[in-house]
Amino acid sequence: MKISEIQRLLDAEVLCGGESLENEVSSACCSDMMSDVLAYVKDQGVLLTGLLNTQVIRTAAMMDMVCIVMVRGKMPTAEMVALAKESGIVMMHTKLRAYEACGRLYHAGLGRGEV
Repeated sequence: MKISEIQRLLDAEVLCGGESLENEVSSACCSDMMSDVLAYVKDQGVLLTGLLNTQVIRTAAMMDMVCIVMVRGKMPTAEMVALAKESGIVMMHTKLRAYEACGRLYHAGLGRGEV
């Protein structure tokens, strides 16, 4: 699935990385606990979270994720957006709650990859 399709499905606003919207991803995960992302997540392209701190970007970069979606209408800080841009990660936000956002992506065929 293209990142642009994720943006459309989640009615999300792109905050940085718009030049990468045509990149493909095959899986996603959702967590507010970055320790769980580090411990249990493998081969995920998209991270959905409501956690607002720079550790989210650092974790996603370490795990080679290419897109972060902030849920529940959370707006990341300018520092977070700058770090995501510097890391080459698409960052967007949606007003949807995590449950609905994940459901929409799963229903559209985005897999969960290996956990």
